[in-house]
Amino acid sequence: LAEIEAVTPWAELERTVAPFYPSSGGRGRPPIGLSRMLRMYVAQQCFGLSDEGIEDALYDSQAIRRFVGIDLSRESAPDATTLLNFRHLLESHQLTESIFNAINGHLAEKGLLLREGTIVDATLIAAPPSTKNKAGQRDPEMHQSKKGKQWHFGMKAHIGVDAQSGLVHTVIGTAGNVSDVTQAQALLHGDETDVFGDAGYQGVEKREGNLGS
Repeated sequence: LAEIEAVTPWAELERTVAPFYPSSGGRGRPPIGLSRMLRMYVAQQCFGLSDEGIEDALYDSQAIRRFVGIDLSRESAPDATTLLNFRHLLESHQLTESIFNAINGHLAEKGLLLREGTIVDATLIAAPPSTKNKAGQRDPEMHQSKKGKQWHFGMKAHIGVDAQSGLVHTVIGTAGNVSDVTQAQALLHGDETDVFGDAGYQGVEKREGNLGS
């Protein structure tokens, strides 16, 4: 948490989100302060917690409460629904990408994202294959794909990682059947001297979009 605190450009993140965040004075309960919601969101992403999980963590962990800025002797912690609504606000205004880019830009300025080498890889993210839902069909943005001898239904996250620090600098989401090699060029920032990938990227240098790169 101390490292997250030190490397996150909080003021820049607040400036990015503030124009879209509701201010007090409307109907209903007043909104939680933007600074706290951003910190709760960042902590959730860094620890891979669900909305309910980060709410529980605020009550269970003094360190996380201190990081977010919650004093339970005076107030209750933001609940899972409040965070869900905040995430939906970020997604509806495409602010998650802006937050991601702001953090990576800050890391690069601090010399923590060295940008000399990139590791490219992809991972499958499962989605419910059942058609027993209101629409009566599978999510049209998901697709079936085969890895080894097993079939999977869902999407694929294509990721570019700084080879020196292990920090993610690029993420692209596609349907699960999109080949890893087709996204290789898009995962590079352009300043690399070395690029590393597994067998899924064989022949990448022969692809038309990569010739001369």
